[in-house]
Amino acid sequence: MPLPARDPIRHCNRCGSSIGYQVPADDNRARALCPSCGHIQYENPINVVGTVPRLDDGRVLLCRRAIEPRRGMWTLPAGFMELGECVQTGALRETQEEAGAEVELRALVSMISVLPVGQVHLYFAARCLSERLDPGPETLEARFFHPHEIPWEELAFRTVRRTLEHALEGEGLLVESLR
Repeated sequence: MPLPARDPIRHCNRCGSSIGYQVPADDNRARALCPSCGHIQYENPINVVGTVPRLDDGRVLLCRRAIEPRRGMWTLPAGFMELGECVQTGALRETQEEAGAEVELRALVSMISVLPVGQVHLYFAARCLSERLDPGPETLEARFFHPHEIPWEELAFRTVRRTLEHALEGEGLLVESLR
């Protein structure tokens, strides 16, 4: 199985020696293996966590990105999960940081593996507790859209589009992989 398109590890994070990729004796795929100290540096997917925040009237909260990639495009509030937090805590934190929205988490809406970049995107349905928003520095603008007003052609990522489509259909959990 090929590795995702990212820069290869060049030095051991334990001893600093040059790294080579090879299949360890008890494994089935090439890993970043240090020839000096034997340490294996595993490269695993990164979790992106977020929400599909909605008001009781059905409007959806979207954020216009103030950062690259896709600056100026619309997205759901989401971002990289931090070490030491669970997916729910991360989704709540990202919603607060990006939109300044207070929400109540509901069920998981989508789990999408984005194979080319080694990420897994997890989005939860969320009920907005008020219309008050206070976007953070990563957001140019946060606002609510009726489903027919969603700027579909200005959405930043395929995972956001697929999650929104699925959430608006209201049919359980979406699990898929994007290549």
